[in-house]
Amino acid sequence: MSTGTLIALVDGSKYSESVCHYAAWIAKRTDAKVKIYHVLGRREGTDRQDLSGAIELGARSHLLEELSELDAQRAKLSHAKGRAILEDAQAIVEADGVAVVTRLRQGDLVETVLAKEETGDLIVIGKRGEAADFAKLHLGSNLERVVRSCRKPVFVANREFKPVSKVLIAFDGGQSSLKTVDFLSRNRLLAGLPVTLAFAGVETPDIRKALENARDTLSAGGFNADIVIENGRPEAILGKLVEGRHYDLVVMGAYGHSRIRSLIIGSTTTEMVRTCKVPILLMR
Repeated sequence: MSTGTLIALVDGSKYSESVCHYAAWIAKRTDAKVKIYHVLGRREGTDRQDLSGAIELGARSHLLEELSELDAQRAKLSHAKGRAILEDAQAIVEADGVAVVTRLRQGDLVETVLAKEETGDLIVIGKRGEAADFAKLHLGSNLERVVRSCRKPVFVANREFKPVSKVLIAFDGGQSSLKTVDFLSRNRLLAGLPVTLAFAGVETPDIRKALENARDTLSAGGFNADIVIENGRPEAILGKLVEGRHYDLVVMGAYGHSRIRSLIIGSTTTEMVRTCKVPILLMR
């Protein structure tokens, strides 16, 4: 990913500042352009509801007109708030030395992202949204929808920005792992940073060979990669490695199983994003 475009999504939450700093950090490493979007919900952006069909008695007419005016006022306030959020975001990114354009849109967030993702190379979104302080153990309501729907890589920002200097790549030998390694070896996003290929589970000759092949691919891309194999549940092993070895970023494939399967047995992706205190780059 170089000289491309990244799409950053902000909602005015505490995570939005981190999203902006990471967007600027990525842009400077890859020469990417930055577009920042704030998406108003459909009701937020409605200037006036058509209540004429509900007016049955003349006595109700005045009340319905007042309600309609209130809806219009709320819509104007929502637009003003959205523009203010974008202005703040623009100021943060520009203060980091990166040019940025902003877009205020109305509608469903995921539909907006899907409509625009072909114009971008990577999506940056906060781990949690506006209710972050009240739901510290829950992911943002739109995050999983965005990750499951997008075909582009998604960078999930944590609450506090920190420049990335050490990277952990979760590797299981599957298609998304291979795609992740190929992606990293071919672009400048993490160029020059030390990386570790980590496998959680029982070591087999096939797994060892796959890890060595992945290391060779990364080496061809200029990386000095280590290999770590530890037996255990991926979310537990990866979390322990992040905490114990002080990685600044986790890169992993997103949602390797179907949505129904994930609802039944849980998802390593969801668990890692929920509990990990560093940003995660998710590859589909």
